[in-house]
Amino acid sequence: MIKKHHPTHWYVYLLHCRNGALYSGITTNPRARFAAHLAGKGAKYTRMHPPLEMRIIAQHHSRSAASQAEAALKKQSAAQKRILWTQSPRLAHD
Repeated sequence: MIKKHHPTHWYVYLLHCRNGALYSGITTNPRARFAAHLAGKGAKYTRMHPPLEMRIIAQHHSRSAASQAEAALKKQSAAQKRILWTQSPRLAHD
């Protein structure tokens, strides 16, 4: 039996942290990743500066594409990131 490959979506996200900074990352499961950040099990930066909210910036069909988009996002100015933040959908909490 041949298994069908179900493509996984990769998401580029921004977190708004308590210190006012915007932190970017990629994930296949935004809710679980946000929960990990909230629990102090995410990135070192978010352990020191806990997140308040997550917004999805983009969706991609491969990790490579998401990583490239995140790298481009990190090169943007803080003002450009804040514009993206205001234009992006908020991650709904359960």
